[in-house]
Amino acid sequence: MTHGGVIRIGVGGPVGAGKTQLIERITRRMAIDVSMAAITNDIYTIEDAKILAATSVLPEDRIIGVETGGCPHTAIREDTSMNDAAVEEMLQRHPDLEVLFIESGGDNLSATFSPELVDFSIYVIDVAQGEKIPRKSGQGMIKSDLLVINKMDLAPYVGANLDVMRRDTEIVRTDKPFVFTNLKTDEGLDEVIHWLQHDVLMSDLA
Repeated sequence: MTHGGVIRIGVGGPVGAGKTQLIERITRRMAIDVSMAAITNDIYTIEDAKILAATSVLPEDRIIGVETGGCPHTAIREDTSMNDAAVEEMLQRHPDLEVLFIESGGDNLSATFSPELVDFSIYVIDVAQGEKIPRKSGQGMIKSDLLVINKMDLAPYVGANLDVMRRDTEIVRTDKPFVFTNLKTDEGLDEVIHWLQHDVLMSDLA
C-alpha cells in the first residue's frame, strides 16, 4: 500500500540507538537516484529534524519535525493525525516523492507503527543496550519488516557476544531479516540498502 504514490517507511527504536543516523546514511547513499524525505517525531523539540538537516544530504524542505507534545508512540500508532498532516504537507511540497521516512522516538521495545501510517517499518536497537536485548522480544523487534542492530563495534566494551545476539535474534525474528551495523563506518549498510532496493522498492523487478 502506498499513499499518493510514496512508500512510507517507519523507523522506530529506543533513544540513541541510531535511527536518525540510519536515515542520514541511507539518504546519503540513495537520494541521488530516489526522491526521498523524512519526518521526525519528538515530544517537545524538533532536535532530530535539526540534526538530520545538518548532517543529511536532504535539503531542509525535505525534512519536517513533528512536536507530539506527549509520548511519540501515540503519534505513530493510536492517533496519527499530526503525522498524517505532515505527510500531506510533504507531498504538497514534493509531488514526485518516492520514499518518505517517518522516525519516532521511544524508550521501550513495544513501539509499533499503525499500518495506516506506514507501509514498511524498520526497528533499530543497539549492542550497547546489552547482550540480552534481543531476548526481551518487544513488539518492535518482532513485527518490524527489518531489524537493525547498531553499534556492533561496542560489543567488546559492554561484554556483549554478537554470536549469542545473532542466535537470539534468529529465534525472535524467525524468517524476518535483521542486520548488524556500525553506522559510524557504514558496516552493514549495504545490507540495509539491498533490503530497501529489493524488498521495498523492488528495483530488481522494474
